[in-house]
Amino acid sequence: MKITQIRNATLVLEIQASFILVDPMLAEKGSLPRLKFFKSRLRNPLVELPANFEQISKNVNYALITHCQKGHFDHLDRAGKHWLRTKNITTFCTEHDAGYLSSKGLNVNVLKAQHDFFNGRIEQVKATHTRGWLTPFMEHGVGYYITIPGEPSLYLMGDTVMTDVIRDFIKSNQPDFIVAPTGKAQFDLGAPLLLDNSEIIELASISTGTIIANHMEALDHCRLNRQDLRNLLTTHGVIERFIIPDDGETLKLN
Repeated sequence: MKITQIRNATLVLEIQASFILVDPMLAEKGSLPRLKFFKSRLRNPLVELPANFEQISKNVNYALITHCQKGHFDHLDRAGKHWLRTKNITTFCTEHDAGYLSSKGLNVNVLKAQHDFFNGRIEQVKATHTRGWLTPFMEHGVGYYITIPGEPSLYLMGDTVMTDVIRDFIKSNQPDFIVAPTGKAQFDLGAPLLLDNSEIIELASISTGTIIANHMEALDHCRLNRQDLRNLLTTHGVIERFIIPDDGETLKLN
């Protein structure tokens, strides 16, 4: 199994001979709206797709969506929809998102809460995208836990803060690898939308596997960059538990 970090939450998961594009935000740099307005004039995304994406994308034959409604373009933007539709990519999603994605002309394959997935299984884990008064305005989505015989187990957390559901899930299953949203996204007002500093450290304390950081340095409302994250992890003595890939970098999971 391999993971190639593309940009933000977008990545390509290679399982055997299949290449799965997760949460495609494929827009050109600066072509999407701002998510933070106070003292910021930067439009999203802040960076271009990595140079190797064009070559990698030629192998993609599936997509997987964690959430996509209520304007969450950072997980499926207009360019991503167009790309999936044009290439007729089989797109795995939750029952909640199936109607929306079908209405956009995508080739949808609906996943049950626990579902056969290639030669293994995929399980949905509830994600909670914020706390407090912003909660009803956000699209909360799911994470996915993937288990394939002969491969390490993988938990894609999706966009979430830490919750008791996630704590219990991790403690019970102890995934070999966890892809975690470590960018500490936050609007001008309201609570963080992703793991905050203390929750990133907590994740290292409750899990035994390797944590892969994503959702980094591509959106204007992400407050934690890669170097900030390294500093945080080093201060708490858990840097060795994490991999912080660059955009375009491929990781072999074993």
